[in-house]
Amino acid sequence: MLKFKKTTYISVPRKEKEVPEGLWIKCDGCGEMLYKEDVVAHDYTCYKCGKYFRLSTKKRIRLVADKGSFVQWDTGLETPNPLEYPGYTDKLDALQERYKIDEAVTTGRCTIQGETCVIAVCDTHFLMGSMGYVVGEKITRAVERATEEKLPLVIFTCSGGARMQEGMVSLMQMAKTSAALQKHSEAGLLYITVLTDPTTGGVTASFAMLGDIILAEPGALVGFAGPRVIEQTIGQKLPEGFQRSEFLVAHGLIDGLIERDTMKGTLAKLLRMHKKAPKEEALLVTKLVTQEERVSYRDMPAWDRVQTARSADRPTALEFINEIFDDFQEFHGDRHYGDDGATVGGIAYLDGCPVTVIGQQKGRTTKENIKCNFGMPSPEGYRKALRLMKQAEKFGRPIINFIDTPGAYPGLEAEEHGQGEAIARNLFEMAALKVPVLSIVIGEGGSGGALALAVANEVWMMENATYTILSPEGFASILWKDSKRAPEAAELMKVTAVELKKLGIIERVIPESEPADVHNLLQIGREMQAQIRGFLYRNYEKSGEQLAAERYERFRKM
Repeated sequence: MLKFKKTTYISVPRKEKEVPEGLWIKCDGCGEMLYKEDVVAHDYTCYKCGKYFRLSTKKRIRLVADKGSFVQWDTGLETPNPLEYPGYTDKLDALQERYKIDEAVTTGRCTIQGETCVIAVCDTHFLMGSMGYVVGEKITRAVERATEEKLPLVIFTCSGGARMQEGMVSLMQMAKTSAALQKHSEAGLLYITVLTDPTTGGVTASFAMLGDIILAEPGALVGFAGPRVIEQTIGQKLPEGFQRSEFLVAHGLIDGLIERDTMKGTLAKLLRMHKKAPKEEALLVTKLVTQEERVSYRDMPAWDRVQTARSADRPTALEFINEIFDDFQEFHGDRHYGDDGATVGGIAYLDGCPVTVIGQQKGRTTKENIKCNFGMPSPEGYRKALRLMKQAEKFGRPIINFIDTPGAYPGLEAEEHGQGEAIARNLFEMAALKVPVLSIVIGEGGSGGALALAVANEVWMMENATYTILSPEGFASILWKDSKRAPEAAELMKVTAVELKKLGIIERVIPESEPADVHNLLQIGREMQAQIRGFLYRNYEKSGEQLAAERYERFRKM
C-alpha cells in the first residue's frame, strides 16, 4: 500500500566526528542514518523503510497549501492555568519561543491547488499536541468561521490526548469542538480529517473521528487508549500493528490511507468533488439524448439466465463503475467494525457531475472471491453503503447502486453483528433519502441482500440478470423438497428482467445482444451510461421531498 520514489543511494564510509551537525538524521523505525536532504526530498519519509517522520506546523502547511495562500487566524489567545499547575506557564512560554508557534494547533485559510478551505494543523512538538483550552478554542473558532463563510474544513490531527495540566477544562474542549462541527455539518459543508502520528485520547474521541471523510497517513498510531495504557491497565496482549492506520482501514474505522507524495492532489480532488455546482450547470451536462429501450430480447429459458447471471465472466460492479464514470474515489469501512469486501463505494464523476456509486462486488479468481466473500455482503457492508448514501444526501449527490449478490451472508458472524437490523435499517433510511436513487441489477439480485440496495426511484435490470425471493434451488427445496427441480422453479418464480418489468417490479431492461463479458463491456457500458444520463436529467429538478414521495408511492402500489 505504501508507495515511494525509487532512488539509488551510495553509502560513503565516514567518521562520526566528520559529519556536519544536522546533515544526517536517524530513522527511529529502522535505525538507519539518513541523509537529511534525501529525507526532505521524500516528503520527510525514510527512504529505506518508508516510515513517516512527524512534521512541524510550517512543514505541514508547506506540504499541502499553495505557496503564499495560507492566512493564519486567532493568534495570541491566552492560555489559562486553572489548576495553578507549577511551572505550566513557563513551560508554554519556552515552547512558544522554541517552535515559533503559540499553541499545539495553528488555524487559518488557504488554497489547495486553487480550492479554498479552512485548515487546522496540530503539532506534537508542542506538549505532544495535547488539547487544552486554547487548542479547543482555536479549532472551534475555525469551525465556526468555516460555517459562516460556507467553506470546507481540513484538520490534520496529532495529539497525546487531553492536556493534564488543565484538568476538566481540557476535557470540555471535546464537547465544544464536536458541537461546532455538528453545526458545520448541518450547513451541508465538507469536513476532512487527516490523522497523523500519533492521534490518541480525547482528540480521537472528538474532532479527529467526526470527518465526513477520514484519512490517515501510513503507519500512524490512532486510538483512544494507547497500547501502553491498555497493556498496563488490563494486561491484554495486543496484535502486531494494533491501532496503526492500516489496522483502522481493515477494521472499517476510516476511509483509507493518504500518502504524502499524493496528499495535495488527493485533498484538492476531494474538495472539488464536494463543491456545489449550480443546478443549471448540472442540467446542462446531463441533458443529452438517450436511446429508446429496445423492445425485443433474446429467447432463453429462465434457468439459462440464472446460470448466465452467475457466470464468472460477467463484468463486476467495479468494472462497470470504472467504465461508466470518471475519477472513482473509493471509501472504506462502516466506521464501527469492519470493511466489507463484498461492498464497494465512493464518489465519481459523470459528465463532470459528482455522484455516489455503490456496488456489490464479486471476484473472478478464488482469491478475489474469498476477499469479496463471493459477493455476499455482511452487516458491515450494508452499514458502509448506508453511510455513503447518507453522505450523498448531505451533499446533494445522486446515488447509483449496482446490485450483484446471491444474497446477504448467512454466517454466524453476520448474525452476531446484526444482519437483519442492518438490512432493515437500509430499507428504512433509503425510503426517505432526498436525492435521486437508481439501482441496477447487473447479475444476481438475491433476496433481501439485494433489496437492501434497491429501495430506489427506479430499478433497472440487465437482460440476463435475475432478481429473486431466494435462489431457485432454495425455492425448490422449500416447496418441493427437491433442489434438483431448480430449473423448473426458475420458470415458475418469474426471475428474469422481462418478466419482472411486466409485473411492474422494475422500470427498465438493459439489453445484452450477447451475454455481458469483458469483450462487450464497453458497448453495454455506453448504453447504460446514456440511460443513467436520462435518469439524472429527469430527476435533477425535483425537490428532495418529491423524490422521497415518489419513491414511497413506487413501493406503496406494489
